[in-house]
Amino acid sequence: MNQCVDIAGENMVQNSEGRGEKLLVQIRDLWKVYPMGNLEVQALKGVDLDIAEGAFVSVAGPSGSGKTTLMNIIGLIDSFSRGSLVIHGQAIKGQSRRELARLRREFIGFVFQSFNLLPVLNVFENVELPLVMEKRGGTKAERRDRVNYLLEEVGLADRRSHTPAELSGGQQQRVAIARALVTRPRIVIADEPTANLDSDTGEKVLGLMRQINRDEKTTFIFSTHDPEIWQMADHVIFLQNGTIKSEQRR
Repeated sequence: MNQCVDIAGENMVQNSEGRGEKLLVQIRDLWKVYPMGNLEVQALKGVDLDIAEGAFVSVAGPSGSGKTTLMNIIGLIDSFSRGSLVIHGQAIKGQSRRELARLRREFIGFVFQSFNLLPVLNVFENVELPLVMEKRGGTKAERRDRVNYLLEEVGLADRRSHTPAELSGGQQQRVAIARALVTRPRIVIADEPTANLDSDTGEKVLGLMRQINRDEKTTFIFSTHDPEIWQMADHVIFLQNGTIKSEQRR
């Protein structure tokens, strides 16, 4: 476990070389328990975790290890039974639904394995939608430039006017990735983002994510079985039976 220290009044996490990095996510004694009739299923059991700002994180583990539960809790789309979660200095416990929704909009982008694209919108409109809904991204021209840049980077510049039904699964995945990045979120939660991509496209998309990670200090948290993501990650977490079995910061 990385040591958490306080430097100049700010929470920091100490990396493997002893340098302090600003702490973005702090989890302490986190539990998630699902009632199943007279039984309880413990999906997470006392998890402690620090994630630095600008980290490139891979969460690995077998099916049923708690990966998805942990990702959903960090993404503020699932609650936890007990413990504490702090994101960007804000304690999550006790927050109202409206406040949680605001935090999701302001801080978090999602790449869902099921894409969740709107079928009535074309590719450009699907990617632009978060900027329009939140009135973010500056002028209309600035929004257009941001969307076009991301569509170019994910190889879909020639599919701007197509609807999701006219795209392959891999193309829909790339639209979902561009949409997650368009608002410049502080954290991107990505569930198997390369699962539907061929090796060349997957490599290009990961390169884009790594570039944005470095240039914009966006923190990426992946749940994945892709060994290429494990190799690229600077923070690897291995879950088993709801607990962290090992953790490595490179």
